[in-house]
Amino acid sequence: MTKKALITGLTGQDGSYLAELLLEKGYQIYGLVRRSSTSNLERISHLFNQIQIVSGDLLDQSSLMDVVNDCQPDEIYNLASQSYVPLSWKQPALTAEYTALGVSRLLESIRRCKPDAKFYQASSSEVFGQPDESPQTERTAFRPRNPYGVAKAYAHWMTVNYRQQYKLFGCCGITYTHESPRRGTEFVFRKITRTAAMIKLGLANELKLGNLDARRDWCYAKDAVCAMWMMLQQEKPDDYIIASGETHSVRELVECAFNCLGLDWQDYVSVDPAFYRPDEPVQLVGCIYKIKAQLGWKPQYSFQQLVELMVDRDLKELSDNP
Repeated sequence: MTKKALITGLTGQDGSYLAELLLEKGYQIYGLVRRSSTSNLERISHLFNQIQIVSGDLLDQSSLMDVVNDCQPDEIYNLASQSYVPLSWKQPALTAEYTALGVSRLLESIRRCKPDAKFYQASSSEVFGQPDESPQTERTAFRPRNPYGVAKAYAHWMTVNYRQQYKLFGCCGITYTHESPRRGTEFVFRKITRTAAMIKLGLANELKLGNLDARRDWCYAKDAVCAMWMMLQQEKPDDYIIASGETHSVRELVECAFNCLGLDWQDYVSVDPAFYRPDEPVQLVGCIYKIKAQLGWKPQYSFQQLVELMVDRDLKELSDNP
């Protein structure tokens, strides 16, 4: 019997990779898209004839209930949110509506219309804020320090509460920063690989960044969505950290990206305080012992391989369409 999956955030980085993965596994896929959305559909243009697009909005309870009732999905992956941390400071209420309350509406729709569906909630390392331990585990206290992290913490605990109160199969994947060529250029990893490629091609001559000593736990988005799927194949729901288990500084990332292109990064990179975060998280790195031990998951791509992959893709894309 063909499994059916509903994906919110289909047009985003994770949604597009997850759709590809599920199609390979023979799923029938429904993608939730806002009717008035101006989102970039480019990431899923190659999948249009294999996916059924359904109209709905995380701000509208009735539309979510209609979608869940009509599709009757076996698995639901909530990857939709306002996910850009700096924007969450400028639009905190909107971030809360989509990233926090939107999850409440979706959970309630599942409870009422398809209570046996398995639900994946995209949680985030931003829930830890400035943690009192490093690396962080699934038991580390939540101390979010920006509106996005606060909204994600709410969504996480609502999923846990619906699991406990209503016995829903709800899992939270606490994902650390995960990247790919489909990542928006407003995010620092893609900003660096993209600008480095532009400099190599003579399309730019400078890269401005914030704190070069900031460290991040980066992994490949394709690895992350594989973990999401594996979580919903278990007999019992649980929450897991999805990460690489190691950190690298922005400085290391810059040096690696420019080295891939035969360039000395110090000739092109300057520090601009305007790009510093208001509350810079300290040493966010995930402990992946639990997901490795219980699910057998681990990242397939190293930091070096991920940087090389993205630089090569940006260079090719810019060369083809300067």
